[in-house]
Amino acid sequence: MRKDVRILLVGEPKVGKTSLIMSLVSEEFPDEVPRRAEEITIPADVTPERVPTHIVDYSEAEQSDEQLYQEISKANVICIVYAVNNKKSIEKVTSHWIPLINDRTDKDSRVPLILVGNKSDLVEHSSMETILPIMNQYQDIETCVECSAKNLKNISELFYYAQKAVLHPTGPLYCPEEKELKTSCIKSLTRIFKVSDLDNDGILNDNELNFFQRTCFNMPLAPQALEDVKNVVRRNMGDGVQDNGLTLKGFLFLHTLFIQRGRHETTWTVLRRFGYDDDLELTQEYLFPMIKIPPDCTTELNHNAYLFLQSVFDKHDKDRDCALSPEEVKDLFKVFPYMPWGPDVNNTVCTNDQGWITYQGYLSQWTLTTYLDVQRSLEYLGYLGYSIIYEQESQAAAMTVTRNKRIDLQKKQTQRSVFRCNILGARGSGKTGFLQAFLGKNLQHQRRIREDHKSLYAISTTYVYGQEKYLLLHEVMPDFDFLSEEDLACDVVCLVYDINSPDSFEYCAKVYKQYFIDSKTPCVVIAAKSDLHEIRQHYSLSPHEFCRKHKLHPPQPFTCNTTDAPNKDIYTRLTTMAMYPHARHRCMCPCNRCTYCLCQKLLKLELLRNIKAQLRRVVFNRCSHACFWLPFFLFLLHVVTLC
Repeated sequence: MRKDVRILLVGEPKVGKTSLIMSLVSEEFPDEVPRRAEEITIPADVTPERVPTHIVDYSEAEQSDEQLYQEISKANVICIVYAVNNKKSIEKVTSHWIPLINDRTDKDSRVPLILVGNKSDLVEHSSMETILPIMNQYQDIETCVECSAKNLKNISELFYYAQKAVLHPTGPLYCPEEKELKTSCIKSLTRIFKVSDLDNDGILNDNELNFFQRTCFNMPLAPQALEDVKNVVRRNMGDGVQDNGLTLKGFLFLHTLFIQRGRHETTWTVLRRFGYDDDLELTQEYLFPMIKIPPDCTTELNHNAYLFLQSVFDKHDKDRDCALSPEEVKDLFKVFPYMPWGPDVNNTVCTNDQGWITYQGYLSQWTLTTYLDVQRSLEYLGYLGYSIIYEQESQAAAMTVTRNKRIDLQKKQTQRSVFRCNILGARGSGKTGFLQAFLGKNLQHQRRIREDHKSLYAISTTYVYGQEKYLLLHEVMPDFDFLSEEDLACDVVCLVYDINSPDSFEYCAKVYKQYFIDSKTPCVVIAAKSDLHEIRQHYSLSPHEFCRKHKLHPPQPFTCNTTDAPNKDIYTRLTTMAMYPHARHRCMCPCNRCTYCLCQKLLKLELLRNIKAQLRRVVFNRCSHACFWLPFFLFLLHVVTLC
């Protein structure tokens, strides 16, 4: 909505333009009328629409044509004043003033016009019979008001209608010639209907209508008022009401009725509550609310956002198979001006056997978008109506900005739920296979993926100590000479090499030594295609020797050439390392040299001593009672787990 309104009064001399302004300001007819009134500003708190209003007078005797043209270009609404007792001034409306204004304004942004018939106190008849044909001829004319500056008739109404013509224009909503809503208005109201249809059954039931009414007008409808509304629709449109609920056709009919009865401010109130501007476009303030993200912090969806997205999924999963078919995805995004997800999403998140996005995959894609591009996630939530349905100030309420990673390292704990793992390796080393295996796709399934549908990202959930976390894998395109900040900014790094290619490991070694040897980011070396024959690498050190020298985990064998879904243990380990980066110096190799291995060895020796002691007691006491054997076997199970 505009922050202020500028009203310009034009017309022939002596029709009473200045008198109208003076009568409004002083609330009485002036004894002496100047040739031209100075520009006045009516404060917001004394106007019906609570918007400051500037009223500008035009005088042919005191102003030049150039000054008139400047005022026309600045005006938000123009009142063409004529005297009801002067036929010449009425004729001038169409012969001079309307053509002049149209010539001086852009065709695509014409200002609304109001015809003002002054001096109604001097005649007994109305001028409306003469004016109606003019109103029908020119679409820019909002309304006509007959008034009298002398007896103050319709003076305040005149300026109220002028305000209303600016703040609640009819032009973008309604086509008077065809007597129906314009296409852009239908499109906007259709989105509003779909957002308000919380169960997606194509009908607004009483609860949904009351929620809509409370959202837009801050008050629910009484039961009788609800029935009255539905009865009006029933009488005028047979399929406007179904199962005692309002259909989309009925919803559109109601707004058509509001506009035809001059209550287009009702429709504008609804449109603006759902984020639309005067051109029926969603505003930048609505789609992209301000959110401050300090450096080295990430963005995640909070609990309420996931609950909302879950309700959206349930709303569109009509067959209740916990997956979205292509038709259901299309239906979900009907409230968007474009399709936000491309075909690569099916190779970014988990899908079912039919290739449909599962519930887990759906939430994973939202998590990915929020992590990589929070502004886009805010935009998407805006289209879905998050702030309206959850009654929040903006979509920013759905976001959590995590604390700086340095603090996580200092405190040796993190509150984050999403961790990023960048995958680096030479071309053909198996990076893509590693990503797709995370989504449960083996090599045979991966071969069916079209080249133009491939994705550089894969995201799914893992469990670390019983906590559900998201692991985001990003395949970095191989370019040893240059790695960007984004390529280096992650929680854990995977260096992938092909054990069947002799030149593959060299890339990993050089990348590690140049970018990560002094980094606090944990690194893991992946020996991909472990089902193939291992070939000696053309590098000064073997992969195992390299890892031992730099106190890294030994190369982790991996293959996606399996009959079933590939094993996912490595992804859980990656998530664990990302959650506890301060523990990255703990080598997992059986070298018997590093601190971790020595501690593990001592622990195992201590456990073996305990087992021997327990066995001695068993043999000595020859106890066969269950009260002893059950705890003993539980103890053994614990030992096996730790080992």
